[in-house]
Amino acid sequence: MNPSDPELRQIGQTDLWVTPVAMGCWPITGITSLGVDEESSLATLAAALDAGINFFDTAYCYGYSGESERMIARALGAHRQQVIIATKGGIHYEQGKQVRDASPATLLRECEESLLRLQTDYVDLLYLHAPDPQVPVAESASALRQLLDSGKARSIGASNFTLQQLGEFAQVCPLSAYQPHYNMLQREIEGEQLPWCLEHHVSVICYWPLMKGLLAGHLPRDHVFEARDGRQKYPMFHGVEWHKTQDFLDVLRPIAAEVGKTVAQLVINWTIQHPGITAALCGAKRPTQIQDNAGGMNWNLNAEQLSRINAAIAARGQTVSRGAV
Repeated sequence: MNPSDPELRQIGQTDLWVTPVAMGCWPITGITSLGVDEESSLATLAAALDAGINFFDTAYCYGYSGESERMIARALGAHRQQVIIATKGGIHYEQGKQVRDASPATLLRECEESLLRLQTDYVDLLYLHAPDPQVPVAESASALRQLLDSGKARSIGASNFTLQQLGEFAQVCPLSAYQPHYNMLQREIEGEQLPWCLEHHVSVICYWPLMKGLLAGHLPRDHVFEARDGRQKYPMFHGVEWHKTQDFLDVLRPIAAEVGKTVAQLVINWTIQHPGITAALCGAKRPTQIQDNAGGMNWNLNAEQLSRINAAIAARGQTVSRGAV
């Protein structure tokens, strides 16, 4: 990694520099994604690196027994010094259901387990995956501060936080990154969290830039979801919201063709060009997907194209929001 590379972006005020497109490593576990197998997942991780991505995002709970972290170790272990690995603690599975536990003892234990799975002595960025309503934010932050001070985490982040929770966390532990959902049609953070992060030099590393694949433009208007497809639980994949987004994609397609990019690449580029967004986490389970996503960086939409896209966004309107956890 060369910080002088104009395409790399700094995480907070750290010495960590990342590509603006990162690989989100939830889909490779296959828990809610269909058609996933280990061979393809490992190949996708390798393809991301080959495509120029140096930033990989996982979590303790990505997989029922840490499959995502284990695959990252297998695929990228030989390149540890060339990649930035982020993981998260505070959520785990019990009998197939996610459970939040952000108590200090649990966060310390999960970090140790994540390091073993990743086969590394440190993680570059460690997030509190989500606030635990049973544990004060300051108590969770104190555990992550301990991991930062010990060198087991090079930087600390928080995910799925309110503005108040960000402030409470930062009073106890230096905060380098914030991870919310954010995309063209889900922009709530622009009201409070994004301005706060800009003011406090906290990187915003967003998930769902493609709205769980919907904004990639590959799902036809008459698409029928398989029973196991986890996207069906989100309102954006049904009824009026679904058809409004399909109409919106019809507006984006000619703009993408004009710049010689796919719809997914156009959407990703719009996201990472937005002020305050350091990187976008793009999930993938096949090499072709992450290769397409990587094509969203290293170029820029011009002012006229951005204006047309923003007009289309305004005409479409925001959609019903619901985070990943």
